[in-house]
Amino acid sequence: MKKKLRVGVLFGGRSGEHEVSLLSAASILKAIDRKKYEVVPIGISKAGQWLRGGEAQRLLEGGYADGASPGLGDGEASLEEIEFAAAAAVLRSGEELHIPPPAHGHVPQTIDLSASAEMAQPSSPLAGLLDVVFPVLHGTFGEDGTIQGLFELADVAYVGSGVLGSAAAMDKDAMKRLFAAAGLPQTPHITLLRAAWRTDPKKCTKAIEKALQYPLFVKPANLGSSVGISKVHARTELPAAMDLAASFDRKLVVEQGVGGPGAKPRELEVAVLDNDVPEASVIGEIVPNREFYDYESKYADSPENPSVPIIPANLTKAEEKAIREMALAAFKACDCAGLARVDFLMEPPSKSKSKKKAKPRIFVNEINTMPGFTSISMYPKLWAASGLPYKKLIDRLIDLAVERQREKQQTRFSKI
Repeated sequence: MKKKLRVGVLFGGRSGEHEVSLLSAASILKAIDRKKYEVVPIGISKAGQWLRGGEAQRLLEGGYADGASPGLGDGEASLEEIEFAAAAAVLRSGEELHIPPPAHGHVPQTIDLSASAEMAQPSSPLAGLLDVVFPVLHGTFGEDGTIQGLFELADVAYVGSGVLGSAAAMDKDAMKRLFAAAGLPQTPHITLLRAAWRTDPKKCTKAIEKALQYPLFVKPANLGSSVGISKVHARTELPAAMDLAASFDRKLVVEQGVGGPGAKPRELEVAVLDNDVPEASVIGEIVPNREFYDYESKYADSPENPSVPIIPANLTKAEEKAIREMALAAFKACDCAGLARVDFLMEPPSKSKSKKKAKPRIFVNEINTMPGFTSISMYPKLWAASGLPYKKLIDRLIDLAVERQREKQQTRFSKI
């Protein structure tokens, strides 16, 4: 009988996207094929503690005082739902992580794992007891190369981009420089430091207004899920937007809006999959229920007024070809691996009455190396529409992690 791969599903984390990570992990833990994988849920609290499901046994035994299991509704729960609820309880328990040993082999009954240099050793519990790590971590300390560096030092296979790809794609300033080097079209933008803004906001305002035209988008360079992003229609709105972005990062990226005042560009997305020979999915479009696709549009608004995904997007053949090619070029420019979602902005249709209308311009907006991964998130939906269902997508990502680890083992790190 073929040995099951032991997959650690890592979720939570210290970033502003902690809750988004929980949603993604919930879907993965529910859908992952238990016949192929032995799954180990691992939580990281907002304080950065690596945690175990200390309440898991109580959950299974129905030992909660109020008779309710956290994260579960009424009715009989499936094994997957129980295991996710146990993993989510991790984040409330505040207990240090113990990765249970596999059923086979002679190893201690529990392994203490602390967030220290011990984890970075190839002989550590992280590497010794897990075949693959699926880091379902969004944003800072999870998608920015930091956790990937830990996995590299531990010599354990993991899903997604490596240190460089993760860091480059996470930092919007560095990302835009790589896109420019690859010749990809981008909206005009400027990068400022938080220290410069706080020292001399008037000078920064002049620099912004000299380079760009309103409306503007102000973003922290290192964050995702539209956290900390503001649309600025006029100078009076700029200070609050800059202060908000500055609360999340030391680098602030200011972009010129596409299409000018009053325009609402089309927001297009492409899912990319594989390592050295990436493939692009069909193209999707998001019609946000707000002025732009912000955090509330993605996660917080009521179901009565949702943002609307359109898959596939209504585009010409030439537009589809150009966008998919740019998505692959962006993936390669940042040295990504495994998965990424590439987002585009397309000028709205021209209102000119001229018979010969200019073709709308398409701009690469950003790349996301660990996009939202719920079963209704755009990345899985784009692949489902391309013929790869959610459960098979998880299989493919784990296979790619193993493939990349084997390829890395062909590399010599010393002369001897």
